[in-house]
Amino acid sequence: MTMNPQLARRLRKIRAFLLDVDGVLTDASIKITSDGIQDKVVNVMDAESILAAQAIGVQFGLITSSASDVVLKRAEELNITDIYRGSYDKGDAYAEFKHVYEFTDEQVAYMGDGILDLSVLKQVGFAATPSDAHPSARMAAHFVSRHRGGYGAVREVLTMLVQAQREEEF
Repeated sequence: MTMNPQLARRLRKIRAFLLDVDGVLTDASIKITSDGIQDKVVNVMDAESILAAQAIGVQFGLITSSASDVVLKRAEELNITDIYRGSYDKGDAYAEFKHVYEFTDEQVAYMGDGILDLSVLKQVGFAATPSDAHPSARMAAHFVSRHRGGYGAVREVLTMLVQAQREEEF
């Protein structure tokens, strides 16, 4: 796949990738059983891409307004230890993450889909959204995936990231 050179330059600088959960790793649906237990559906291909990016040294974190324990379980499966749950002010969570790891904005990528994601999308070095993101989020993004949230949007972006970073090695 031929990549836009400007996007490739941005992606080569990325050392950390933060993700929203609902609407990005999931299709934003929440299944609730008669017992009140919540469940979410995720895309296995997205998970494989996260593991591939981790293998080349990209650090991951989750910033989500959800307080669901399902988020913790998925993060554990993906070896993601930086989890900001119940974050309605995602800009604060982003600032904390950057401070802890001493990343600059240009070293961080973020994928979000909603109005609550705007503060982070507007700061990071690489901002991405799924195709079905809120119009204001899409406008703030450097890249809009061809895929909807929960249906391979994360995979598409991480494939580009890994490709750009590998090209840097040569």
